[in-house]
Amino acid sequence: MKKILAVSVLALFAAGFVFAQQSLEEPNPENVGADSALSALREVSLDKFEREGSWNVHISADDGIITGRLFEGNPAMKEPLEEDEGKEAEDTMVYGVKVEFFRRGKNSFTIKSGRPIPVEGTAKTISMWVCGRNQDHEMYALVQDYFGHNFELYMGNLGFSGWKKLTCVIPPSPDGEHGIVQSSAYYGDKPGLRLLGFRIDCNPMKARGTYYVYFDDIRAVTDLYDLQNRDEDDMVDNW
Repeated sequence: MKKILAVSVLALFAAGFVFAQQSLEEPNPENVGADSALSALREVSLDKFEREGSWNVHISADDGIITGRLFEGNPAMKEPLEEDEGKEAEDTMVYGVKVEFFRRGKNSFTIKSGRPIPVEGTAKTISMWVCGRNQDHEMYALVQDYFGHNFELYMGNLGFSGWKKLTCVIPPSPDGEHGIVQSSAYYGDKPGLRLLGFRIDCNPMKARGTYYVYFDDIRAVTDLYDLQNRDEDDMVDNW
């Protein structure tokens, strides 16, 4: 009986270890809302932070002073997309944000694009390289769905040093009416998801002094099956 109990405990421990290992891995876009074999997943670039003035930063005037600007740099571990191979000379900048806090507290600040960034197809994940400076702040992606409803998606904790790729999953709508809706057969054809920017909620105990954070290369994994299999002579319902 004791041997059986010991084997059962070891089996449970092994199962828990495997689950923990899987939960720490990067989200697999192929498993997000997978209800059909008809899919054409592709990783696309949304923005590489190469254009000055295309991003804006904001913090409450009561909480501190914020500054955003471009710097030369690149995450060493970043792999270029297939269509970007040989174009490394065009990807040389990162976006830096400096926050000077007035006091500790429940502070937050945003990094928003000058205009919403559309994502073609049905987006599965959004990722970005972040240099977090080892502070336990929480980061969220701000998105807008097909109907113009705003959502925030958790990307991760910034308690790490150096560059790290943060990824958030875009949950599929259960019925096409609730949650994040990316397409609808009733309202024509238009981009279904737009990236507005990002928000960082600061750890109240760490929000003091000056904080630096850097960003590079926003990407999305999206399902382009409907776009790639559209007949060439089919009209577009966007008039």
